[in-house]
Amino acid sequence: MADILETIAAQLPRGVVGSTIFEGANIVVYTTDVAFFKNGDAQIKEVVNTIKKRIELRADKKLLMPQEETEAKIRQIIPAEAEITQIIFDPQRSSMIIESKKPGLAIGKNGSILREIKIATMWTPQVQRSAAIKSKITDKIREVLYQDNSYRKKFLNAIGEKIYKEWNPEKMEEWVRITALGGGRQVGRSCFLLQTPISRVLIDCGVDVSSSGKDKYPYLEAPELDLSTIDAVILSHAHLDHSGLIPYLYKMGYKGPVYMTAPTRDISALMALDFIGVAYKQAAAPLFKSTDIRNMVKHSITLNYQEVTDITPDIRITLYGAGHTLGSAMIHFNIGNGLHNYLYSGDIKFGKTRSLESATSYFPRLETLQMEATYGGKDSNYSPRKDAEEQLLNFVNEIISDGGKVLLPELGTGHAQEKMLILEDAMRNGKVPKVPIYIDGMIWDINAIHTAYPNFLSNALRANIFANKNPFVSEIFSQVGSSHERKKVIEGGPCIVVATSGMLVGGASVEYLREFADSPRNGLCLSCYQPPGGLGRQLKEGLKEAKFEVNGKTEIVPIKIKIISIDAFSSHSSRNELMAFINNVTPKPRKVIINHGEQSKCLDLASSIYKSQRIETTVPKNLETIRLR
Repeated sequence: MADILETIAAQLPRGVVGSTIFEGANIVVYTTDVAFFKNGDAQIKEVVNTIKKRIELRADKKLLMPQEETEAKIRQIIPAEAEITQIIFDPQRSSMIIESKKPGLAIGKNGSILREIKIATMWTPQVQRSAAIKSKITDKIREVLYQDNSYRKKFLNAIGEKIYKEWNPEKMEEWVRITALGGGRQVGRSCFLLQTPISRVLIDCGVDVSSSGKDKYPYLEAPELDLSTIDAVILSHAHLDHSGLIPYLYKMGYKGPVYMTAPTRDISALMALDFIGVAYKQAAAPLFKSTDIRNMVKHSITLNYQEVTDITPDIRITLYGAGHTLGSAMIHFNIGNGLHNYLYSGDIKFGKTRSLESATSYFPRLETLQMEATYGGKDSNYSPRKDAEEQLLNFVNEIISDGGKVLLPELGTGHAQEKMLILEDAMRNGKVPKVPIYIDGMIWDINAIHTAYPNFLSNALRANIFANKNPFVSEIFSQVGSSHERKKVIEGGPCIVVATSGMLVGGASVEYLREFADSPRNGLCLSCYQPPGGLGRQLKEGLKEAKFEVNGKTEIVPIKIKIISIDAFSSHSSRNELMAFINNVTPKPRKVIINHGEQSKCLDLASSIYKSQRIETTVPKNLETIRLR
């Protein structure tokens, strides 16, 4: 594969190729010939059929119409009804993004309008749906990706050169192994190192927000891990226990790619910024800076579900919907051109929710499955979702009718949006009184990201958004953006507060709890996973008074607030759902690795899978290495 670019150039007409470069695993041919740019797609397809790699034809930079003229031309071609909101130019890669409120009108039937724009301007256009809620983080990310983009072009080309370098499988021992650097027999700090004779790939790199000291972070000092030899990082989803330490890798000198979905990129950047903010609030030095988050974004490569891409010479990945949170993905590894097929589930929800479809259970090939066990114990089943929603609404009615306030501590992504959809539907249909619903923490920005990527949402929710019936922009929701606004909520009348963090480890939810806890008229609904020793777990177990740090002083508050716990809202699979997943996954794996659960739950799930399926199961401890082949 070393001369793949020369092979491509040799198969095209002489004199039409200005340059041929890699863009990650893809290949881009830049042409200096206007006629070939407009009519050369058929010849490009012939080359694709020969080399079996994705090739895109673009115009050389010097052929591009000036940006101002191009924008005017686009607005002339695209009907005003499409409502263009922004055009982002990427001159280094001869491409542009057209944001539109009605992208179908901007694309045209079978892409006819885009083809017209391409021929008229020589730019390669893409159309994206405009977010219904403005997102500062998404705007900032696009600024990083598209302004002064010469670095990113070189970076993507370097990745391709590394992927397509020559290697000889006949001269190497065929083995694959996985090492648990975090997340082994525990929930938190998920991090796994996948190794072959020529590849080193890091899967997730999170923090345990409920722990302290070294227990908070993965074993990055392990001798198996050398950042200078890591070929790629892959992120399953944006929750901090999977993503929180990735910016730190760039601080420590990692310069390679991180693969994820586009929503995961945006949300993980937002959560990393919040992680820094929480550290400052706790008078602690943050582990990394915003420049390290910027570096993470600059080195990100986003994939859609079921999009296949090479990431090293002998590893190809495909992301599948995990049903856990917006953009969450199961990662399928095809190793050694069919030598071994390994699936890392990340966190999964094998059941449909209001916001997401169920996790995928069909894969082309599969030998080893690694799956979570957050609720893997025999006692970890919960009531049907319908019953859970009814229980929540009854609780809300009880508290509001008594003149109290309801606090819903939520994870910023996933949990919060589910509650908002339930409450919006209930208020619209008169099932609960219309009281203000206040959204505090990063949730508002994450709502905006949800509206920017409707294709990752459930079919029903996506249809509503496309029909301009977006529940996230309902007038019942109000953003709390300052301490002054928070004080007004606390001093005001009956309301519902949806706030981060869901585990009551820092964040706005802890501040509200301190203010609400001393009144039996108020209510607290816990529905996120609560780690052992954490405040949420203690409240579930009957804590009578809680300690809060206020301006450097300890304040003790009696717990009189009404508390309910509803596990059925979890974005993790219940025990029954985990067993249903293993029963339905196709093809059947030969080996199952269990992680991301308290030790007893991991061992319980592993035992049950072995007894019911007669599949080899293993539950690695942290720092343990398992040979997959």
